[in-house]
Amino acid sequence: MSTPKKLTAAAALALPLALLLAGCAGSGTDAAADAPAGDEVVRIGVVGAGDPYWETYTEAAAEEGIEVELVDFSEYTQPNPALSAGELDLNQFQHIIYLATYNVQSDDDLQPVGATAIYPLGLYSSQYASVEDIPEGSTVAVPNDESNQARGLLVLQSAGLIELEDGGSVFSTVADVLPESKVKVEALDAAFTATSLPDVAAAIINNDFVEDAGLSFEDAIATDDPSDPSAFPYINIFAAKAEDADNPTYLKLVEIYQNTQDVLDGVVEASGGTAVLVQTPVDELLTSLTDVEDDIRANS
Repeated sequence: MSTPKKLTAAAALALPLALLLAGCAGSGTDAAADAPAGDEVVRIGVVGAGDPYWETYTEAAAEEGIEVELVDFSEYTQPNPALSAGELDLNQFQHIIYLATYNVQSDDDLQPVGATAIYPLGLYSSQYASVEDIPEGSTVAVPNDESNQARGLLVLQSAGLIELEDGGSVFSTVADVLPESKVKVEALDAAFTATSLPDVAAAIINNDFVEDAGLSFEDAIATDDPSDPSAFPYINIFAAKAEDADNPTYLKLVEIYQNTQDVLDGVVEASGGTAVLVQTPVDELLTSLTDVEDDIRANS
């Protein structure tokens, strides 16, 4: 499949950012609130199960009679196929654009069943203290998965390091970096952009890998703005198979995540205070997912 290009951000980001919360999320759905506690083990795929809030979350779920087994993955490419294959019941690691890209490329129909947070995407360097210090002609690394690559490129453009064809979009790739840009861009697996820092001037590093690389979130020399309305499709979500989207136990688990203050505090702490907690209605998440999927298909 060819990479979709030249689509304006406005076309893909039609919905306004909804219900951004700086603290505790609101109440869950009625269906979730009435969900009976079951005896089954619910397997949830995540990237970064070592974050302390996940233990807090599994304990909160157990108090509601739901046993949660976390399945930790080292790469973003793994949890969606595992969910599709029935090896997981839910996963929680991705934003809407990542899921839309996966669904289109895999001819799948995984669906969001609840929102968690938006995380700003940061540019880090072990050699330079500011964007202005990065030399002309040096190399900057970005994630190679399409959704995070485009977002990383937009961060670089906002920082004045590159110029993108047609002004850039949520579907830009390294092929859209114009020759007159200040730096060169190399795409690497998201898990390896941090380890590339000794060899590049700077790198876009996803939140899941920042602390593992010995960095702190305050070390970022540039980020995007999670409160901007265009950030809507970067809302992170719980995802399920379409036939399980109304499963009351799964909805109850979303509610537990969104309404357990110790979990929310842990999410913010694990992100170095950068996470913006959200509780966006599922129908708005689905509408955004459908819009992005349609845009990807139309521009393939």
